[in-house]
Amino acid sequence: MNPSKTAFALTALFATLLAGCASMKGLEPQGKLTDIDRLAKPHSLSGVELTNAPWPRDDWWTAMGDPQLDALIDEALADSPTLAAADARVRLALAQADAQDAARKPEVGAKASYSGIRIPATVAPDPFGGHYLGVDILSLNVGYSPDLWGGKRAAWEATVDQAHAAQVDAQAARLMLSANIAQTYAELAHAADLQDLAQGELDRSRNTQKLTAQRVKAGIDNDIQLRQTDAAVAVAQRGVESAQEQAALFRAALAALVGQGPDRGMQVARPQPLSAAALALPADLPSNLLARRPDIVAARWRVEAAARGIKAAKAQFYPSVNLSAAVGLASAGLSTLFELPSRYMQVGPAISLPIFDGGRLRSGLAQRDATYDAAVAQYDQTLVDALHQVAEQVITLRAIDAQLATQQQALDAAQSAYELGQKRYRSGVSAYLDVLSVQQPLLRAQQGMADLHAQRIVASVRLAQALGGGFQADAAAPEMAAPQASARNKTAAASVAATH
Repeated sequence: MNPSKTAFALTALFATLLAGCASMKGLEPQGKLTDIDRLAKPHSLSGVELTNAPWPRDDWWTAMGDPQLDALIDEALADSPTLAAADARVRLALAQADAQDAARKPEVGAKASYSGIRIPATVAPDPFGGHYLGVDILSLNVGYSPDLWGGKRAAWEATVDQAHAAQVDAQAARLMLSANIAQTYAELAHAADLQDLAQGELDRSRNTQKLTAQRVKAGIDNDIQLRQTDAAVAVAQRGVESAQEQAALFRAALAALVGQGPDRGMQVARPQPLSAAALALPADLPSNLLARRPDIVAARWRVEAAARGIKAAKAQFYPSVNLSAAVGLASAGLSTLFELPSRYMQVGPAISLPIFDGGRLRSGLAQRDATYDAAVAQYDQTLVDALHQVAEQVITLRAIDAQLATQQQALDAAQSAYELGQKRYRSGVSAYLDVLSVQQPLLRAQQGMADLHAQRIVASVRLAQALGGGFQADAAAPEMAAPQASARNKTAAASVAATH
């Protein structure tokens, strides 16, 4: 047959097949990344000092001023099973990326084999029938499928992006663990303060009970007042026991957070007085929050992975080429295996094109589109949650600061009343029972102040966590905005290069 006619026939056949191949028409993702500036509103942060101070450091908890807390967090970051699991997920994601990368490369294999057969003479005449025939084979096989449309590279880049997301998730796990320890430690400090105050109320109630019993015996008071003091002592005793229980629970929680048994919590000494920073926010909030929150960065990596998954799915609609070749030696005996006549060679190029697959490819692409839309929606929701968490802690801290000022006034008044009662008692103007009476509002005011101080410490920890806890995306992170496709592709190439 004329070669030109053969080429024309093949071209016509290929064009016909291409015209009838599976179509991706009408399948496009719908999700669009939200710009954080659209969500950010200045009114919720009005009245909050915006400074040029740095964002939280990666060891932000040291500002609380307790070396024991620092040691607990260091211990947890080194030995926590939660972090070990997160690190294992990172290694798994990296292994999956390596496996996907290997799928893009040629395969070379060597094989040595022997096969033999005896054909019955009733089936084949001599010289084949009635004799045993054996063949020794040595071969070298090469297979390669060129990535004509970039689908394999896109699939590999998707797994690389997932590995990046897993790495950032591991950082997020560290931030959550350190924040949980800091909060639990602050609650332990609060429980210790409440235990002191509860003991003070118990001592006051017992003294009141003792004096009331003396007054009843002297006929000044009756049994009603005495029974009231008995009830007050029981309530105060329950307050001490409750504070002790809370302290024990927080110690057990700390032991679990650092990855140890409950006995580790019993070794935790009473916390020192903890410090909370003044309410202030970085001047470049909220724009730089995108690169400071590990959950946002991880969500963005997953959007990148989903976008590459779409590209990989689209590549399956196009023709694919498979190249295979084999060279080797084959002989009926080892003595002649390495002679020139034993050489053989096989070449097997192939091209394939999907024409009708029952909708499998369209269904796969639709799934990829939906995965992308879900990743975008999750990213947008993460932005909303991040801004909400910052605003929530700002509102909480602002309210606590106002309550602290009011509570301080109440505490000052109660302290003055108590000091005046003591002066009157020492001067013989009033009885000691009056001193015990004015001591109760003082203890309540002190408890209110301790409650607010603990709430402020916890809110400060949560604000540091909401601001990213010292995390900062590296240069290989995806563009933390709503990028166009071309910018997204450039970022992808840079991230892959940085990884490998």
